[in-house]
Amino acid sequence: MSSMSSVAGLSKYIQTLPVTKKSITSICILSFLTGVIYCLIAPQYSITNNLFLEGLCGFMVLGVSSIMSGSLNQYGVKVLHGINLKIKHSMFLSLLSMVFISLILIAGGIISTLFHMDLFINSLLFGCVLVYGFNTLVLWSTTQIGFSKSAIIAFIQPILILALLVLILFLGSDASLFSTPLIINVTIKTMIACLIFILAIYSFISIAASPLKKNLGIGMLDLLSLFIMHMNEGSDRLESTFKDMGEPIDTIVTFISFRGANGIKSLFISPSVHPGPLGNIGGSNMPTILANKFDHFTMVAHGPSTHDFNPISVSEIDKIENCVKDGLENIEYSKKASKFKRYTMNAANIGVQFFNRGMVILSTFAPNGSDDIEFGVGLTMMTQSISKCDVKDSVIVDCHNSFTPESGEVLPGNPEVFDLIDIIDKIETEEEFSSIRVGCHADTMETLDKHDGIGESGLKTMIVEVDNQRTAYVLFDSNNMEIGFRQEIIDAVKDLDIDEIEVMTTDTHTVNTLSRGYNPVGIEKRHEIIEYVIKSIKEAIDDLEEVEVGTGTKKIKNLNTFGPKNSTELISTISSVVAVSKIIAPVLLITALFIVFIWIFYGNLQIIG
Repeated sequence: MSSMSSVAGLSKYIQTLPVTKKSITSICILSFLTGVIYCLIAPQYSITNNLFLEGLCGFMVLGVSSIMSGSLNQYGVKVLHGINLKIKHSMFLSLLSMVFISLILIAGGIISTLFHMDLFINSLLFGCVLVYGFNTLVLWSTTQIGFSKSAIIAFIQPILILALLVLILFLGSDASLFSTPLIINVTIKTMIACLIFILAIYSFISIAASPLKKNLGIGMLDLLSLFIMHMNEGSDRLESTFKDMGEPIDTIVTFISFRGANGIKSLFISPSVHPGPLGNIGGSNMPTILANKFDHFTMVAHGPSTHDFNPISVSEIDKIENCVKDGLENIEYSKKASKFKRYTMNAANIGVQFFNRGMVILSTFAPNGSDDIEFGVGLTMMTQSISKCDVKDSVIVDCHNSFTPESGEVLPGNPEVFDLIDIIDKIETEEEFSSIRVGCHADTMETLDKHDGIGESGLKTMIVEVDNQRTAYVLFDSNNMEIGFRQEIIDAVKDLDIDEIEVMTTDTHTVNTLSRGYNPVGIEKRHEIIEYVIKSIKEAIDDLEEVEVGTGTKKIKNLNTFGPKNSTELISTISSVVAVSKIIAPVLLITALFIVFIWIFYGNLQIIG
């Protein structure tokens, strides 16, 4: 699996949290049950030795304090101008923290019964310390309020729990139990335990964050918090971080224009710009945004490019639009086109069709898995085909239609590159041209969405008819295609009134905000998707009309992208941080847990028993 696939896969940990009402209901029920369960397993160490009253005490100590902390945490972060922590997030965090404490209390109750010792207070303190550290980590890494402020707000829930416990014990017990030495004892032991735990957390974050800061000048927690903000709210503030590390490049956009009686009927664009990185950040939705900038049917295919060429902001797509529109003003049209032909060389497969003074090359490695074709490789294909076939423009398309988790990019030096170079030498220069008819159809596939791997533009189909041969150009607004699904589509449309078909994807990364990370079309609902393809081909055939055609190539200057070095370094650095964290985090946190456990249960400052 590529490094980008590993990083994209991290998005599976971003899930939709329950609404506030459900979290509060869960807090009330679980806190009451905690009191009841503790009374059942350790009745001799419970406060009242009555199931209902113990449940009520559990609700008061754990439930009420957690509900209050859920509200106070959110309010505190809001006052400090933090981000991401809405009330449903804050209440769920309190619920999760309360569950941790409940489990520790129940475990303490079991041990108390087995070994005949009262561990209730110590277990509660241990749980509160762990929750304090956990809350500090969550608030610090997601809200952008800083470590010290996060550490202060994280105290709210543990303090409320301990304060309500003291109040209940005071009202129901001998007040002499709450002597000054005991209070000092509990306070000192808790403060030291909290300090030990958050020092471990601070050390872990400092170590994990240093590579990104050193290599790219990006704060890891800033990156994480803005990423979460984008996932939750669709915010584009993450683009500001990318602007600090981006660099301008020059690249190209190629296009084919089909002009009918009423003007341009169809526009086929292949920009050497990558539609990433994910969600709606940068150029992730470029295929739809760019297509919508034109008043006619427009297909934006995937040109040769990798994540190095991700635009750092949506506004950069305007530069592609301007280049295409400038090129359309000078385009030369004619009614000359050739039939569609296929060529194969080892793993490489291409479909070639000539249009006027240009040509299109649809490249795929299906049935083998593959990922992005690097720009330099695509540029080589372009210059070689222009020279070999004596054309003015060569529109290179990475069909991006055969994905496996192990799929890798096609980079200089790979065997696939030489297959592509050799296969271009096999292309026969076309001498016979005929008139051309084109029909188009667009379908947003309303019953499917990004959960099914379908982006905003859905499905676009263009039928090109030359000398009684009909070729279907089928383009999904998707990020690659599950391996084997391309052939399944081809087999399913054999009985339709077409002679050739190629299935492509735009490589949109708007579908990558989901649990799968990468989310190729065809994982689910294949039959439904094929029905859309069949319908779209039929509609496009009905739309056929005679057209003129012309091709064009324009250079895009100063396009601000991640950049060849920064993109690779960002991905590799994040991958390294994840790998190293898997080792460092357990070592530091388990060590801290062990020290805190020993300190609370066996420290010199004994609290009970």
